[in-house]
Amino acid sequence: MRKKNIFNSTILSTTFLIVFTSLTSCSDDDENPEVVNEEEIITTMNVTLSASGVPTITLQSQDLDGDGPNDPVVEVSGNLTASTVYSGSIELLNETETPAEDITEEVAEEADEHQFIFVTSGSVASTAYNDEDADGNPIGIAFTLTTGEAGTGTLQITLRHEPKKPNDGTLADAGGETDVVQTFTVTVE
Repeated sequence: MRKKNIFNSTILSTTFLIVFTSLTSCSDDDENPEVVNEEEIITTMNVTLSASGVPTITLQSQDLDGDGPNDPVVEVSGNLTASTVYSGSIELLNETETPAEDITEEVAEEADEHQFIFVTSGSVASTAYNDEDADGNPIGIAFTLTTGEAGTGTLQITLRHEPKKPNDGTLADAGGETDVVQTFTVTVE
């Protein structure tokens, strides 16, 4: 009689092991594949600055060979006016495609996963956000730029992918990965 219990226990244990293994070896990975969000190719950043009564200024960084040997071509169309508040907008393009792909649309659609960070120096006094995502956090496609006294200054614009939101507007606090960064040197008169 004792042999029968050992035999039944062995069969029961083996059956349990087979069922457990088959259940745990099957996964639902195929049913819910992870969405792959490929990094955007950004070759060109166009920044437009406009204010009442002064000429519109454009800042452009164009890097058609990406990580290739050539540096980006950076152009500033004119000088900014001292003590002026400019309305700014940013356009991002992928010019490796024909026609050029407007990456700005993708950034706007995925606003909760993107944020422009602005760093100013010298006669570029400050910036402020004029747009926000669905959670009320800033994006930066639209912004204001305020100039100080005449002189020179810089405006560094960095697009961060998956930053911490909310953040204090600095690169250190935002974290995330850099999609594109460019520093523009400007003259304020």
